[in-house]
Amino acid sequence: MAMPEDDIFNPHATRSRPPFGGAQARGKVIDQDGRELGDGPLHPQFQGFQESFSFDFRNSTANPFGNLTRKERLARLEMIAKLLDVAFVVPGTNVRYGIDGLIGLIPVIGDLITTAISLWLVREARLLGAPWHITARMLANVAVDGVVGMVPVAGDAFDVMFRANIRNVRMLRRWLDKQPRRA
Repeated sequence: MAMPEDDIFNPHATRSRPPFGGAQARGKVIDQDGRELGDGPLHPQFQGFQESFSFDFRNSTANPFGNLTRKERLARLEMIAKLLDVAFVVPGTNVRYGIDGLIGLIPVIGDLITTAISLWLVREARLLGAPWHITARMLANVAVDGVVGMVPVAGDAFDVMFRANIRNVRMLRRWLDKQPRRA
């Protein structure tokens, strides 16, 4: 069936007939075995099927990030920052590195991935109520880490030493500690 020219040039215009969602079946509905299906309820085996498999991720225990307190969210941010920046030790030295340094070894893509995770940390800090000046400093740390990290060998060494995520979480923690406690 061809589409009228008016629908091509103005696809959101109201049509004289309803789209597929409003159309009614004109004939019998046949299942794969050739039996006619009636308009009645579903087979008893499938009653309640939709209710048993629906999820409400905002108010459910199925969402691990759903209803966290401020303290739990900050602990999560600290844990992710430590994993990214200082999770491992080079054997025989005091040099600590994290997944950021390892993933950063993959040219360009690794640095993009770790920068995206760092930006997520900044977003979480903003959701915790960090003001614009703290967020701007955090974004500057992420930008420096991301841009310098793109340099092949020196950037990876810089990633290990600069630790932008740890800096950002410390900055957020210091700001939160200065805030009055809520009842």
